[in-house]
Amino acid sequence: MSTDFGERRGEFGPGEMPEEYREPEVDEEYRGLRGRLVDGILGDKLALVGALVVVLFVVTAAFAPIIAPHGQEEKFGFMKEPGQSSVGDFDGDGETERVFHPLGTDSFGHDILSRLIYGARVSLLVALATLAVSLSIGTAIGVLAGYYGGLIDSLLMRYVDFQWAFPELILGVGIIAISGGLGVTNVVIAIGIAYIDDFARLVRGEILSIREEEYITAARAIGMNDARIMGREMLPNAVAPIIVQATLMIPLAILAEAGLSFLGLGVKPTTPTWGLLLSQGRDFISRAWWISVMPGLAIMVTVLAFNMFGDGLRDAFDISEGEVDER
Repeated sequence: MSTDFGERRGEFGPGEMPEEYREPEVDEEYRGLRGRLVDGILGDKLALVGALVVVLFVVTAAFAPIIAPHGQEEKFGFMKEPGQSSVGDFDGDGETERVFHPLGTDSFGHDILSRLIYGARVSLLVALATLAVSLSIGTAIGVLAGYYGGLIDSLLMRYVDFQWAFPELILGVGIIAISGGLGVTNVVIAIGIAYIDDFARLVRGEILSIREEEYITAARAIGMNDARIMGREMLPNAVAPIIVQATLMIPLAILAEAGLSFLGLGVKPTTPTWGLLLSQGRDFISRAWWISVMPGLAIMVTVLAFNMFGDGLRDAFDISEGEVDER
């Protein structure tokens, strides 16, 4: 275009401008994935708040020993209200000291804020490990069922339908009963297996759509084997709804772990988790409400933040609610 572009542009009316004077249009289809995500999150205030809370949760869990004001087993005054202080020789140096408790102490004298910070680490560990189990197994089932169809699809999806009939918490309780013991590993296995069907149904639907695309036909025509077609051609094109489902499953895993721990079927009693802290305070709810309320608020805020962040990702990927399985 010439240097008098601005002047020449004013000579034409609407719809009369020659193509060489028109400004190039940006096709949304060719925008980078990173740009879409950044614009989608920054343009949604709720998603942005959720993302900030999620980042705060992850950082708190990762650096719990540094951030926590006290050790998870340190004991102070019993059932101190939020904002009160404990006075005594707590470090054994022979000198009296005053320790402030912004969220109070529990029935054992543990600082609730410190226990919540350490509990965030366990909750994050369980959520990520559970996600790894359910994502890997569920995605494998969905890809195989969607790609091969026929008898393989029927057998795999009948199992998924069978598992779908059981609520996750009930299924998790049954798996822990079969495994015969408490602990983080058993909780991860129980919750991870309970959520396999969510990913399997989602991925199968995506693969059924993708396998009819022309590039899949071309891949078969040039002699690519099934494993390479599924891993290199199909799965990368189904990653968007999988990411959204993963984001929405993390808070479900946190809730499931909290529910199992509250029932006494989760981690060992010496492990600080939010569900266990909530359970320990139910016997003192009339005298020390903060023991149960504080971990309950932590669970609520974290789950809400993950859900808001997941909704923002879904909008950024332009995925309708029907494409992501939610219970």
